[in-house]
Amino acid sequence: MALHFDRSEYAPRLTRLQEAMQAEKLDAMLLFAQESMYWLTGYDTFGYCFFQCLVVKADGTMALLTRSADLRQARHTSIVENIHIWVDRANADPTMDLKELLSEMDLLGCKLGVEYDTHGMTGRIARLLDNQLATFGELSDASYLVGRLRLIKSPAEIAHVERAAALADDALEAALPLIKAGGNEADILAAMQGAVFAGGGDYPANEFIIGSGVDALLCRYKAGRRILDAQDQLTLEWAGASAHYHAAMMRTVVIGEPSARHRELYAACREAILGIEEVLRPGNTFGDVFATHARVLDERGLTRHRLNACGYSLGARFSPSWMEQQMFHASNPQEILPDMSLFVHMIIMDSDTGTAMTLGHTYLTTSDAPKPLSRIELDLIAR
Repeated sequence: MALHFDRSEYAPRLTRLQEAMQAEKLDAMLLFAQESMYWLTGYDTFGYCFFQCLVVKADGTMALLTRSADLRQARHTSIVENIHIWVDRANADPTMDLKELLSEMDLLGCKLGVEYDTHGMTGRIARLLDNQLATFGELSDASYLVGRLRLIKSPAEIAHVERAAALADDALEAALPLIKAGGNEADILAAMQGAVFAGGGDYPANEFIIGSGVDALLCRYKAGRRILDAQDQLTLEWAGASAHYHAAMMRTVVIGEPSARHRELYAACREAILGIEEVLRPGNTFGDVFATHARVLDERGLTRHRLNACGYSLGARFSPSWMEQQMFHASNPQEILPDMSLFVHMIIMDSDTGTAMTLGHTYLTTSDAPKPLSRIELDLIAR
C-alpha cells in the first residue's frame, strides 16, 4: 500500500470529521473533493475528473464509489476497503449507483452533507444528484466542513510542507542563472520544474506563472514563450510540492537596471509583508491580514494597482489549483491559529507605466511570530 503517511495518521482525522459531523447533525458526508478523500484516506488519483464519491457515515464507516480505472488506484493508495464501481456506458447516471449504495448503507431518510463547491462536482452532476436524492433524505451543503479541518496541519503534514518549501527555493536557485538578457522562458520553466522533480517533488496543482515584458503584469499562466530583453521584467509564481502539499513563492525579477518605479513598488511590497508578519499570529483574522496589506499600499497611492486578496491557505491540493478555500480578503473572519501553512503575496501591477512588482512566500504559523519557510530573503532581485 502506497500511503504517504503512517496509517495511524488517518484515525485522528476521521475522529475530527466525525466530531464535526456530529456538531452539524449529519448522518453521513458525501465527499466529492479529491483533497478531502486524500486527507481522510490517502486516496491519490486524478480520477475526480469523472464521477466519484466517498461516503462517510457518522459511525466512521466509509465506502468509495468510483470507476473501474481507479479500482486498483484506490486499493494501492488508500485505506478504503469498501470500493464500489459504477459502469461506463451510454447515458450512464452514476448518481443512481450512489443512491443504491446509500440505501445499502441504511441512509434512507438521513441528513447528508454534500461537498458541492469542488472541482470534483460539476454542475451536471449536482443536478443529477439533487434529482436522485430529492426524496431520499435531507441534503445539506457541507462544502467547507473538511476544508476547515484541513487548515490545521499535523506534524507529519508540516514535514511535507517544509520539504515543499525547500523545493520551491531550489526551483528559484535553478532559474536565476538563466534569467538574463537573451534568456528563454522555456529554459527557465524547465529548470524550475526540473529542480522540483529532481528533489523528489511532484507536479504542482496548477501551472507555474511566468510572464515577461508586458506579460509580467499577468497573474495567470498563458501559453507561449518569450526571449528576455536587456532591459526587462519577469514575474514568477511557483510552488514546491511534496506528497501534494504545496509551498508557494512569488517574485518579479528585473533584468537590467531597476527603474525608479520598480524600486518604489518593491519598497511597498516589502513594507506590506513585514507589516503582515506582525498580524499573522493567533488572535487576528485573515481579514486583518488583508486590512494590513490594503492600508500599506493605499497609503502609498497604490489602490488602483493592488489586488483584492493577498494570499491564502496552502496544503495538499489537486488540479486545477493549489489554493485552499480560505483567502486573505476583506472581512474574512477565519481566525489565525498555530500550524497553518499560509502563502502571503504582494502583487502590484501598474498598467499606467507597464511596471510589475510581486513578492511573496509561505509561512507556518506558530503560537507567536510566523515562521518563514523559505531560506531566500525578500530582497529585490535584479540580473
